[in-house]
Amino acid sequence: MRAIIARDRDAGVGGLTLTDMPHPHAAENDVIVRVHAAGFTPGELDWPGTWTDRAGRDRTPSIPGHELSGVVVELGYGTTGLTVGQRVFGLTDWTRNGSLAEYTAVEARNLAPLAADVDHTVAAALPISGLTAWQGLFDHGRLTTGQTVLVHGAAGGVGSIAVQLARDAGARVIGTGRAGDRDVALGLGAQAFLDLGADDLRDAGEVDVVFDVIGGDILERSTELVRPGGTLVTIAMPPPVQPKDGRAVFFVVEPDRALLAELARRLRDGRLKPIVGAVRPLSETAAAFARHRRMPGKTIIQVSDDEQAAR
Repeated sequence: MRAIIARDRDAGVGGLTLTDMPHPHAAENDVIVRVHAAGFTPGELDWPGTWTDRAGRDRTPSIPGHELSGVVVELGYGTTGLTVGQRVFGLTDWTRNGSLAEYTAVEARNLAPLAADVDHTVAAALPISGLTAWQGLFDHGRLTTGQTVLVHGAAGGVGSIAVQLARDAGARVIGTGRAGDRDVALGLGAQAFLDLGADDLRDAGEVDVVFDVIGGDILERSTELVRPGGTLVTIAMPPPVQPKDGRAVFFVVEPDRALLAELARRLRDGRLKPIVGAVRPLSETAAAFARHRRMPGKTIIQVSDDEQAAR
């Protein structure tokens, strides 16, 4: 099969190449998915799991990418809940070969069924962003109706989903980002927007929840905005400072089949819309990694558009 591989941690994006790799093996409770569309996280080439397995052993050359949408073509021993020919979407394991390949092995519990009327490129934009936004807002941030949430990076992959989920939950949403992100954030449901390059962050006032995807100085300054009893939630880095009378939480997204199914229902109902930016073929993955931060929305790699061949 064709796949994108990373051989050298020091080479970064320049070390990504398209090559032939062996067809994956379905371990116990796995499925093999023919990947139609895949998503990636720009920083994943710096993650330890990209280069080592769960025991810490080198596993290069490795296949990056952790979001996928495709069709099940094989079941591993003991696998239940999914069938061959079924459309699915979800997450690959952090320490195994990922989704930037024509086929990948995935634990069945990390996937959810995908309806026939949902495009693979849209579904592939949802797993990490959707699960991260939900878990950050509700599991860790404990956001409830009537509260105010400040969402950094409100036009990005995670932030745009967080804005929609928070607004749907009845919260007041303040978005932040670059000046050009204003219309997108307000169009998604944010009631106010702050330009991080020009506006004073303190203009947000006190908020119940800060959802941070940026880190650094923005994260540190955001601690001042958390009202007593509130929460700062970040996926960027462990917070160096705690809110005076609140708490700060750093977390890594976890797979959740039931939650993926809920996100898919909201997608079909029109209550949730991932922003799909550029769609690139597998051969342009390295360029997509390099340009991702300059593109609006989530960049998706289209691996295959031949659904019948997967059946």
